[in-house]
Amino acid sequence: MSELTHSLKNKAPKYAKAIEWVKLISITGGAQIVVQFVGLLSGILIIRLLPTKEYALYTLANTMLGTMTVLADGGISTGVMAHGGKVWQDRQKLGVVLNTGLELRKKFGIVSLLVSMPILFYLLVHHGASILFSVLIILSMIPAFFAALSDSLLETASKLHQDIKRLQKNQVATGIGRFILITGSLLLFPWTFIAILGNGIPRIWANFQLRKMSAKYADPAQESNPVVKKEILSIVKRTLPGAIYFCVSGQITIWLISIFGSTVAIAHIGALGRLTTILTVVTTLFTTLIVPRFARLKQDRKILLSRFIQIQTALIFISIIIVGIVMIFPNEVLWILGSGYGGLKTEVLMITISSCLAMLAGITYTIVVSRGWVLKPSINITINVLFQLVLIFTMDLSKTKNVLMFSIVDFLVGYIIILIYFFYQIYNTKTKLTE
Repeated sequence: MSELTHSLKNKAPKYAKAIEWVKLISITGGAQIVVQFVGLLSGILIIRLLPTKEYALYTLANTMLGTMTVLADGGISTGVMAHGGKVWQDRQKLGVVLNTGLELRKKFGIVSLLVSMPILFYLLVHHGASILFSVLIILSMIPAFFAALSDSLLETASKLHQDIKRLQKNQVATGIGRFILITGSLLLFPWTFIAILGNGIPRIWANFQLRKMSAKYADPAQESNPVVKKEILSIVKRTLPGAIYFCVSGQITIWLISIFGSTVAIAHIGALGRLTTILTVVTTLFTTLIVPRFARLKQDRKILLSRFIQIQTALIFISIIIVGIVMIFPNEVLWILGSGYGGLKTEVLMITISSCLAMLAGITYTIVVSRGWVLKPSINITINVLFQLVLIFTMDLSKTKNVLMFSIVDFLVGYIIILIYFFYQIYNTKTKLTE
């Protein structure tokens, strides 16, 4: 009897940990399913309510918004997460780290805005938008952009403390607000800039809520610190070239189609991309639950390697399931978009494979840099660009299928490079620990 009691006591911590993970995944996963389902409905409404040309312009603007956000970050959020993981239990110190990151983000945001807007204006006019509507589209992006400057940083403190429930409530409310605004406005005014405003305004409200949540764990009264700024910038210097490259490479299909393809092809790629929204649930689960915990792990080779392999196994398994579903049910998947997209069976499978590889590369990259491990951009970018140049000169990129094949190879190469770099770092960690 005593042996049974002793055995149960030994197993109790394991059961408690398992229950904790089930709760966290249930809260985060459940909320994200709601958020992404509402987001998918909003996206489908936009596809169905906007004319094809307008949806192509919306795709261009939305893609540029993502690019601007990445440029405005430049690795700052990575630096804040990496440094914040060291002081996450001290409210004052975490406040210093957060406010230093916010100060840097504002400066980067202004530069990003000045660089991106002229390029977007040219692309919009090139694909048939009038000068007036191009200006209106650009102005409608500004609210969402300024909200994006701080929201990812303001989530850091709550993520480090695993205050998941409040984060998810905020995202659900934002998603519902976006759906209501888009539904009401596009039924009356089916224009691109109206759809962008419908996406952006709820994000501003969410930003205010994030500030309140963050203040519980990171003192907002703290001022930025030059020492912390130097440490964050040291990571930014290593990640910025890669960030600039990946903000272009991450949306390579849209950029190539916008240069070599037609306006209709942009709309097709943008619409198909909406169907991979489910991957955002996976990405959010990992960046919210897994990455902060991985950043907090001790510098122990065995633990780091074990957790990394577990993460990769889960990601690959999820990717196989998603690709398999699209492969078996392409007609049912395309039905969601409407009759105008019914003939894109091969394209929907290809964009699913591409998106899964992008998810694998993106999450793996985030996990690796959360440890402060940043591959030299000269190595990373050079290898990727060489592969891209070979593909550009050997493929007809005016065809949608070829552009999608380009993106598949591009993301696969990027993923392999990140994996190799992680194992290189693990090897170095082992050497240091045994010295």
